[in-house]
Amino acid sequence: MRVAIVTESFLPTVNGVTTSVCRVVEQLTDRGHDVRVVAPRCRDGGPEVFHGARVHRVASVAVRSFDVGLPTREVERVLRGFAPDVVHVASPFAVGAAGLAAARRLALPTIAVYQTDMAAYVRRHTPGPAGAAAAATTWRWIRRVHASADLTLAPSSAALADLEAHGVERTALWGRGVDASLHNPAWRIDALTRALRRELAPGGERLVGYVGRLAPEKEVERLAELAGLPGTRLVVVGDGPSRESLGEVLGEAVARAAVGRPDAPLPPAFLGERHGDDLARAYAALDVFVHTGTSETFGQTIQEAGATGLPVVAPRAGGPVDLVTDGVDGHLFDPEAPGALRAHVERVLDDPGHAHALGRRAHERVRGRSWSAVVDQLVEHYATAAATAARRAARRVAA
Repeated sequence: MRVAIVTESFLPTVNGVTTSVCRVVEQLTDRGHDVRVVAPRCRDGGPEVFHGARVHRVASVAVRSFDVGLPTREVERVLRGFAPDVVHVASPFAVGAAGLAAARRLALPTIAVYQTDMAAYVRRHTPGPAGAAAAATTWRWIRRVHASADLTLAPSSAALADLEAHGVERTALWGRGVDASLHNPAWRIDALTRALRRELAPGGERLVGYVGRLAPEKEVERLAELAGLPGTRLVVVGDGPSRESLGEVLGEAVARAAVGRPDAPLPPAFLGERHGDDLARAYAALDVFVHTGTSETFGQTIQEAGATGLPVVAPRAGGPVDLVTDGVDGHLFDPEAPGALRAHVERVLDDPGHAHALGRRAHERVRGRSWSAVVDQLVEHYATAAATAARRAARRVAA
């Protein structure tokens, strides 16, 4: 099968969209499929070939910290020359919209993968009453873009419900895989993991951490609620535009909690962006993993933490609701209730047996979610899209 993947983000940019696309490319090429990636040109360069798949770069502009692909005819030229059996569009918005429009003109089957809650992102970055209006406009654009797809895939039941509520048709559920060979409990006894833990917790502190992009929509400032928990230290793994402000917010929260206390807590530890084994060790050094964002369509770091055997505390909103069963393999807190996050983290920390049981069940839950199994499902969705496109073509011929 010839598969064209048009993506809003790709290497060297690292985020959820890029990671998902990379894993799909690896699985498809390993199975002998011919894959072509179409992605925005990046200021920092990027590979021309990834895992045997050629990467075609299209014109882009810098918006905040992102390289946003321009919806030009260049995408159609690539698709026309490659002649794919299916066009897979990852998180379509700009260049992805051009990919879907081009595929429709060329009568090619299309899959659109809804992965980013762009409306929530726009609302958070648009101050005042204009935010709601901007979000509504964004949803109209999303509905228009996805109307061109033969099938739209959502990563969670919450995302699926959002799409359906906003009038997006022809939808299905498609989750994400986790690399259990990289993220697993064995890292807990690794020598370098233990060294990292000694560095972060010199007094035997329990480590409560977050892993992910540091940006306003991730709501990492919620960790300030955990400042001053006895015998704990906050650990943040990742980077992004909110790094400096988060350092100030969390640092001040810990400093306030330390006033008048003989056991002054350590300042938050910011480990920066980590990948591969270093990322796996960072997860394994933690005692509790906290997910903070309420507008996530999925929550890949929740799966990675679970694969490592960590108890997870996440908001009862969006993608995490599908990934955590409250009280079984983690805890879900009410993001609207002050103190709820702290109460759940305290519950985990105060009962080591409960924490161990949560981590063990989390590991069991994600163990079968390999990327191989997930891409098997994706190939089935490709067939569904092809059948839908064939019916559309037959109706056009009949008309």
